[in-house]
Amino acid sequence: MRAALDGDKAAYRTLLDRLSQHLRAYYRGKLARIGRSQTEAEDLVQDALLAIHTRQHTYDTDEPFTPWVQAIARYKLIDHLRRNRLSMADVPIEDAGDFEARDDHTGSESAHDLDRLLAGLPEKMRRAIRFVKLDGLSVAEAAQRCGMSESAIKVSVHRGIKAMATAISQGKGR
Repeated sequence: MRAALDGDKAAYRTLLDRLSQHLRAYYRGKLARIGRSQTEAEDLVQDALLAIHTRQHTYDTDEPFTPWVQAIARYKLIDHLRRNRLSMADVPIEDAGDFEARDDHTGSESAHDLDRLLAGLPEKMRRAIRFVKLDGLSVAEAAQRCGMSESAIKVSVHRGIKAMATAISQGKGR
């Protein structure tokens, strides 16, 4: 990716070829487990590659590349399943447990921990994170609801998550 960002077109083609292989395997595995078609996997590969291409300027070359790509791939899968209204009726019974909450107590503890972490943030960061990361709104929708620019929303989300990560590492999340 670093070479591609520096303008090496051959490196970029190689990157896209390798990524498409990994993404195809990832999406086929995930979708096969819930009985979805391989055509959907191919659509997701194309969506993810397009997102990687259009967002490559956001990749920080000082950070590992794999987590950046995995986050994009995961978000594309989640968006696809939301758009296509995956319901529990679509999930084979043997895989239903993968999509259900394992422990209600753990879930409520996690929600409580998240609320405590969010409470430690300034209001604009808290709202930006809730809208974009928890409610699934686009950055544009969140900006409109908050009366902020899209850039300000992105910065607030980034800084807020960074502050929450720091709080967790310092043991303040619980």
